[in-house]
Amino acid sequence: MTEGVRTPKRARLYVSRIDPWSVTKVAFLISLAIGIVLVAAVAGLWWMLDYTGVFVTVSTTVDDVVGTAATGFSLMDYVELSRVIGVTVIIASVEIVLVSLVATLFAILYNLSVGLTGGFEVVLSDDV
Repeated sequence: MTEGVRTPKRARLYVSRIDPWSVTKVAFLISLAIGIVLVAAVAGLWWMLDYTGVFVTVSTTVDDVVGTAATGFSLMDYVELSRVIGVTVIIASVEIVLVSLVATLFAILYNLSVGLTGGFEVVLSDDV
């Protein structure tokens, strides 16, 4: 027999219940972080497009194609920073609420279905 060789210990655990309130809190925090990243990404993209002159170029192109020199088309009337950020904040808020509700609903459905399925099996090992 070889000395110093030990077999790894293993433990089998079954996840038989998930606390819906804990799932709600974690889902809320994760979706809040995603919402903040979304707003920051949209603001950064808007500033980059404005700095590179994309909005001015698109406005000029639409004016040339449509040919309404009297009225003049300005894309910035529609995509000004405050309007874009406002819409993004609304979308992020809806995302936060929906993700939290859906995650909680899935936790409740998981708890209801565990009686039929037995739950998840998790094997923990101390392999090095």
